[in-house]
Amino acid sequence: MVTLNHYLILGAVIFAIGVIGVVTRRNLIVVLMSIELMLNAVNLTFIAFSRFLGSMQGQVVVFFVMAVAAAEAVIGLAIIISVFRHRRSLDPQEMQLLKW
Repeated sequence: MVTLNHYLILGAVIFAIGVIGVVTRRNLIVVLMSIELMLNAVNLTFIAFSRFLGSMQGQVVVFFVMAVAAAEAVIGLAIIISVFRHRRSLDPQEMQLLKW
C-alpha cells in the first residue's frame, strides 16, 4: 500500500535532484530541464495531498502550474536561442548580456 509519505518522499527526492541540477550544471538547457523537474515534483505533492484529503483543489492547482511551466519553457527556449545566436555560447558564467 502506497501512503502519503511515499509520495512526499518521492517528491522531495525529485525536487532535490532538480535543485542539484540547477546549482551544478553550466548548460542553460539542462538548467531549464532541472527547473521543469522541480515543478513536476511540486505537482506530485499537490496531487498526493489532493488524493489524501479527497479534494480536487490540488488537481486544479496542478493545471495552473503546468500552464506556467509550459510558458516558462517556451519563453526560456526563445531567450536561449536568441542569446546563443548572439554569443555562440550557452555557459551561464559567460552571459553578461542582461546586466547593466
